Amino acid sequence: MDQDLLAFIHRVERAETIETLFDCVKDIRRIFGVNHAIYHSIQWHGETFALATYSAEWHEYYGGEQLYLIDPVVINAFKRFHPYNWKSLDWDTRKGRKLLQDAITMGVGNQGLSFPIRGPNGELALFSVSHNADDETWQKFIEDHRADLMLIGYFFHKAARRLVISRDLGDPVALSPREMETLTLLALGLNRATIAQNLQISEHTLRGYIESSRIKLSANNTTHAVSSAMARGLISL
Repeated sequence: MDQDLLAFIHRVERAETIETLFDCVKDIRRIFGVNHAIYHSIQWHGETFALATYSAEWHEYYGGEQLYLIDPVVINAFKRFHPYNWKSLDWDTRKGRKLLQDAITMGVGNQGLSFPIRGPNGELALFSVSHNADDETWQKFIEDHRADLMLIGYFFHKAARRLVISRDLGDPVALSPREMETLTLLALGLNRATIAQNLQISEHTLRGYIESSRIKLSANNTTHAVSSAMARGLISL
């Protein structure tokens, strides 16, 4: 391994503050010659912890419009285990096309590469880099740097878990098989009547499973319970 890269990984691994870890995220741009880099946990306890080099304008727009709910980059983190090129994702919806065009306009870049990361307790995070480049140049970049970036993503998550995520997670939670089935079907977008029919239970019983799951997960509402269960690795799509 290149000595400069090894030294950078050691910096990430030894980071003692979020500020130091953020400095490392910013240095990704210089080391790999990309426009931006971002590490973020996905909907951790209903919120997102992120370290990103994007502009304040993009942060405000993306968060204010809750674009993570329809962003193919984020959605695919729940479905995939291997790195993915943003060009391989499905942007062929009105909202998806607008999101992609707005990202390009606000300087995120027309290309991107993301690395889904699953931690030892099932937590989910995503490490990404983005840039402005033609397809051929970007494909060469992926071939040259994918392995190094995957390794760096792992060490970013390890440091973030030590500094933030483990503290936020709290005590372990155990859901019953029926509670996990219920939250999984809710995460897939089914309504309560359909879920009750699929599980062959009454809607009253279903409400009981939802409420008990919410209490166990210390969630404010059903949506919060679903996102928390996904973040903890208790359910998956």
